[in-house]
Amino acid sequence: MAHPKRRHSTSRRDKRRTHDSLTTKALATDPVTGELHRFHRAHVHEGNLYYRGKVVIENYAPAV
Repeated sequence: MAHPKRRHSTSRRDKRRTHDSLTTKALATDPVTGELHRFHRAHVHEGNLYYRGKVVIENYAPAV
């Protein structure tokens, strides 16, 4: 297993860890149904699949 020859400083370690924090997903509200969903994703509401405020598939049943 590889080991560092010299110790890395704490500032160098912390610079690497700056991107480790998680952010919350951005949510949008559908103008037709009022459902909250992720941006640029289709969502199911009352058995229909909606995308951009329009019904894409009626009586949508996801594959299991």
